Amino acid sequence: MKKMNKMGNLSNLLSRLSSFFSNRKGLLIFVAIILIITNFIIGLLFNNWFSQSDLLLHLGIIIGLFGVMIAWAL
Repeated sequence: MKKMNKMGNLSNLLSRLSSFFSNRKGLLIFVAIILIITNFIIGLLFNNWFSQSDLLLHLGIIIGLFGVMIAWAL
């Protein structure tokens, strides 16, 4: 019975996310662009482990690809 409840929660979550992103198809792509630009600026201004790891660049690419897939599916 508990497993059935978890699947219902997951279904509700996916339904809410789908309705949210159907009206805002470019939101994730915009967030990805902001992350990539922020990574570029941090790389120019600072020289620490955060800028050397390019964490925001990698997150931006992943979020951007995910945003393109969601926009294409919806």
